Amino acid sequence: MAIENELLERAKQAREQAYVPYSKFPVGAVFVGENGEWFEGCNIENSSYGLSNCAERTAVFSALRTGMRSGKMIAVIADTKGPVAPCGACRQVLSEFLPKDARIVLGNLQGDMKVTTMEELLPEHSARRIYSMKAGKKRENNE
Repeated sequence: MAIENELLERAKQAREQAYVPYSKFPVGAVFVGENGEWFEGCNIENSSYGLSNCAERTAVFSALRTGMRSGKMIAVIADTKGPVAPCGACRQVLSEFLPKDARIVLGNLQGDMKVTTMEELLPEHSARRIYSMKAGKKRENNE
């Protein structure tokens, strides 16, 4: 689990850059792009919470800015009792850019870690399948 520990350490560093004047709840993340490059992210708040951005999405959007269109895994860390988990919006965004079997590393500052997959975080989801169904195309089992 060396890479998972390295990712969480890097996510912890990204967490230090969080802008959280309202919640005081900094979160850090590292998205690993399709070529193995690491993209850091932290949460960025706004007084209108709906305009805030979570660490996971910041990391993914940083990768997208460089032309990356898919990834291999992501790590997320926060000061929580157990390993922190992505919110629903982040799960949706991650499902767009990570394969079902992508490893999702969840951690906290006390050293607890849980490794899961995209499929476990958001079961039965596939944007391609949803849009195919809307377009009237035959549903694929593994899309």
